[in-house]
Amino acid sequence: MSRLVVVTGAGGGIGRALVARFAALGDRVVGVGRRECDVTDEAAVSALFDRLGAVDVLVNNAGVAESAPLHRTTLESWRAHLDVNATGAFLCTRAVVPGMRERGRGAIVTVASTAGRVGAPYTAAYTASKHAAVGLMRAVAAELAGSGVTANAVCPAFVDTPMTGRSVANIVSRTGR
Repeated sequence: MSRLVVVTGAGGGIGRALVARFAALGDRVVGVGRRECDVTDEAAVSALFDRLGAVDVLVNNAGVAESAPLHRTTLESWRAHLDVNATGAFLCTRAVVPGMRERGRGAIVTVASTAGRVGAPYTAAYTASKHAAVGLMRAVAAELAGSGVTANAVCPAFVDTPMTGRSVANIVSRTGR
């Protein structure tokens, strides 16, 4: 029996690769990009998961990344990072947990970052949001222990994606390095 897998942030990079891999395994995959659902919008997330029904695997991959020294990090950028990288994962996870718990099975994976484990210069907003995503998965895993539902964060380092390319270009343009 094929699983229903939902991958947010499926428009490119890691998300696109995940969609292809799950599909190659024979899973039914719903790749969610910005056009399909704003993961920061509670009503939109609820509507999406109500429409999809029983999700077997959720991959919280939607993310944003900008870099700036702390004193140049705007409140707008700070909030955008927390909204997409942490709140988006929270809303999607919250939407699937009741059904997974009821069925006694399911998997939730949040794509965080090594920035969710350590800090780095010029990444205050990104690092804080990824720490929040890792913390969310730790709390969810503890809450779901023994239920048959797993919750994990993966923390890749730099991945050759357009988002990483934009971040590197921004750092180079601002620092000359």
